[in-house]
Amino acid sequence: MAVEIVTFGCRLNIAESEALRRHAEAAGGDIVIVNTCAVTAEATRHARQSIRRLKRERPGAEIVVTGCAAQIEPGRFAAMPEVARVVGNAEKMRPETWTTPATERVSVSDIMAVRETAPQMADAFEGHTRAFVQVQNGCDHRCTFCVIPYGRGPSRSVPMGEVVDSLKRLVDNGYREAVITGVDITSYGADLPGKPTLGLLVKNILRHVPGLARLRLSSIDSVEADDHLLEAIATDARMMPHLHLSLQSGDDLVLKRMKRRHAHADMLKFVETLRRLRPDMVFGADIIAGFPTETEEMFARSYEAVVAYGLTHLHVFPFSPRPGTPAARMPQVAREIVKERAARLRGLGARLLEMHLAGEVGQQRIVLTERGSVGRTEAFTPVKLPGSTVPGQLLPVIIRAHDGRQLVAA
Repeated sequence: MAVEIVTFGCRLNIAESEALRRHAEAAGGDIVIVNTCAVTAEATRHARQSIRRLKRERPGAEIVVTGCAAQIEPGRFAAMPEVARVVGNAEKMRPETWTTPATERVSVSDIMAVRETAPQMADAFEGHTRAFVQVQNGCDHRCTFCVIPYGRGPSRSVPMGEVVDSLKRLVDNGYREAVITGVDITSYGADLPGKPTLGLLVKNILRHVPGLARLRLSSIDSVEADDHLLEAIATDARMMPHLHLSLQSGDDLVLKRMKRRHAHADMLKFVETLRRLRPDMVFGADIIAGFPTETEEMFARSYEAVVAYGLTHLHVFPFSPRPGTPAARMPQVAREIVKERAARLRGLGARLLEMHLAGEVGQQRIVLTERGSVGRTEAFTPVKLPGSTVPGQLLPVIIRAHDGRQLVAA
């Protein structure tokens, strides 16, 4: 008998899955926990497929489904004969959920009533050479396409001291790199005494955890990035020169209909400012293709914006209507057009990535090694390494080539 965790979605889910593993292993039993994602309909479909496969592979195991999709659609998962229990996002982080016998098959409370985040500070991450540290949960914004606030609840932050203490333990356990995670990390601190910002948190981490070699941020909302954060990125080499932007579109009218809080000019100014402060900065971004009412002209402005921002790592999402969201009630773009636009954006992303890879040939980079003789540069670019390597090491390499998808080290 063993505990197995299957994690979908974001880095926050990865961080939380390690806490689930500890709780479930302490309780014992033959159990599979599926930590789901709800960001797209496709993510929910993949989770359901995996549940059926897992039950075939481990017919005697108890399958427990949790995460955002379970929080938002508990009945849908409870109706699956393969599922023994459905556990909400608040309940999953409570040790007693796993250590005491369940009295109900579905345990999902009102996530919108949650006002605090219990820090889930794992000391190790199975299968990962970088650590993921939760600093925030939930979201107070209401983008018209997004269901995640209904899966995660209101924004709430982990006190700075607890974040710093967690990172100290991770460094003591051998981690060289950490990623700050949350649902909306640039809203960090608004609910804490004194209202500290994400930038102040980053500065405190860098000051009080000198043994941490590399610090990264997960996806950020540029409009909330504060001056302390920009200063930390500009002045401390331990801040890695890679940011993943919550972009979604490059057309102002589409952004307004999404209820995003930035315009095209705001994003352009942000990336130009950061490149001036940190010339080696590399950007990735999430972008939605085929948002409701998006015309070909609007799409063209998004396409052109990707080039103007100089994005390197592009995550393209064909628009997926989520039940209950305002965007699901807007005039929809035909599915074949959505898919075609997504394919064009992915093709553009592949060309931009290849340009970035070509520019890296001949450079010396410091790579954090991962399993399978691969690693990531400071800019989070994947690198194929020669021979076998020990995971979790910082290795200086010379880039000799690329294959269109990753760098190849000498």
